[in-house]
Amino acid sequence: MKTSGGTIVPLILRRMRPPLLVLISAYAIAVAGLTLMPGQDGDGAPWRMDFFHAFYVITYTAPTIGFGEIPYEFTGAQRLWVTFSIYLTVLAWLYAVGTIISLIQDPAFRGAMQRARLRRAVRLMSEPFYIVCGYGDTGSLLVRSLTERRRRVVVVDHAQAAIEALELRDLGVYVPGFQLDAEVPDNLAVAGLQHRWCAGIVAVTDSDHANLKVALTSKLQNRSMTVVARALTAEGAANMASFGTDKVINAYDGFAERLRLAILSPDMHRIQDWLTGIPATKLPERPLPPSGRWIICGFGRLGRAVYRELKRLGMEVVIVDRDPAGNACPPDTVAGKGTEAATLRASGIASADALLAATSDDADNLSIVMTARTLNPDIYIAARENDLTSKPLLQAAGVDLPVEPSYILASRTLSVLNAPLLDDFLDQAHGQDRAWQATLAEDIQGVAAGIIPETWTLRVSQARAPAVLDALERGVEVPLSAITHHPRDRTQSLDCLALMLVREGEFTLLPGQETRLASGDRILFCGTDQALGLMTVPLRHVNNLRYMISGESVPDGLLWRLLVARRTGPRHAR
Repeated sequence: MKTSGGTIVPLILRRMRPPLLVLISAYAIAVAGLTLMPGQDGDGAPWRMDFFHAFYVITYTAPTIGFGEIPYEFTGAQRLWVTFSIYLTVLAWLYAVGTIISLIQDPAFRGAMQRARLRRAVRLMSEPFYIVCGYGDTGSLLVRSLTERRRRVVVVDHAQAAIEALELRDLGVYVPGFQLDAEVPDNLAVAGLQHRWCAGIVAVTDSDHANLKVALTSKLQNRSMTVVARALTAEGAANMASFGTDKVINAYDGFAERLRLAILSPDMHRIQDWLTGIPATKLPERPLPPSGRWIICGFGRLGRAVYRELKRLGMEVVIVDRDPAGNACPPDTVAGKGTEAATLRASGIASADALLAATSDDADNLSIVMTARTLNPDIYIAARENDLTSKPLLQAAGVDLPVEPSYILASRTLSVLNAPLLDDFLDQAHGQDRAWQATLAEDIQGVAAGIIPETWTLRVSQARAPAVLDALERGVEVPLSAITHHPRDRTQSLDCLALMLVREGEFTLLPGQETRLASGDRILFCGTDQALGLMTVPLRHVNNLRYMISGESVPDGLLWRLLVARRTGPRHAR
């Protein structure tokens, strides 16, 4: 029952002490007075009520129940005292009940009860879960994606509105939400940081300092835990990476690198875009960005990142900014917001190949897009989406490449949590030739069925693949094809693709179906959610794995073994 601010019981006792004292005093006065009032027994002899009978009478009289005059009829003095006792105890009860109602409505008490309930829910968790610090656009996307994949989540946010929004979401599973400051280490402990089932923590608040504090606290208290943190600046990213944060994500740098990749290697860009997207969403097929002359409106974090990457490619880039001196813009910057036709004309919109609307205001970005389309209908346009609610407007405006920081952060985080080998695979894939990348892009598109594929990592271990490990220990060779085909029809391939196999530190890209599995292997897959579910059958069931390897299907259930034992028992006996 403990909460971060103490315990509920002392809070109740502190608030209820005065009404309890009043109530006890009222009962004590009423009982004591009734024992002093002169009465008569059934024969008319003088008689005084003892404490037991007095307490009994006051007990049913105080709440106005009424049960008669016992053990004898009351005298006038006793009836007068009972009348006084009724008013005295009823007023005491009204005061006590009023205090209880006030306590129940008190925000501090309700908060303490809520925290106690949440802590109990976290304490009782019996499967891996992730802590998400920050429930804004990025946090909500991430929580929804994790819960859709049957992952348990705990949310921490300092804003009451964010926690209320979480409680209103229909996520399919219960997600505890703590209204706490994530920068306080004790609050992270309350949310389950030191819980044995806590698999990782994700810091996606709007503050570099808060994300840094969360990452630092997590690594100090549990070094084996996966820690993913959002960085708003290059300095913040370097700071977080310096003490071993597993993944530091800067959405603007990430977009700029993706843009450069799309210009240099379109197929590799498609592969990375598909494998790191949010699964079960539509597979994006966007026009490729041109390599000509670019205009960037807004020289903030996004504008700087894109400007740096485009200049590395040797492209001509013109900056449009309302405060060139204050934002340390290049010397040839055009002063203005970019929402005015005159400003865009001055930047050379008529001869430009592409434009990026990179301001921090969605209304300004939409205005820039509309004005640019009017002045140059054929221009390629990318635009920053600061708020998820602006997505339909940007789509209606015909933006070729939306810059969605929340989506970038959520998708990259999800890929790290779901498939730790994905970054290694992408690093290896970058070094392959364009023909290899083009073939892989077609293969991924073939198994994806029009949606972003799931990515997952399989380790050949007792926990994840007991049937495979059992076969290997018995000397049976298990090919990769035994787990990538349908468990009820071994001739039908699952909609999945083995991207990489890691064995003793060696990377094998696109392992063949004949590849023999070994204990300790780690394999990166992509494919549909259905394929992921069906793959678990031969991994865990010995009989099904036997069928996948040899084609033989032998009954092997508990009931079958009992029947066989009964039939063969007498023969062995003879």
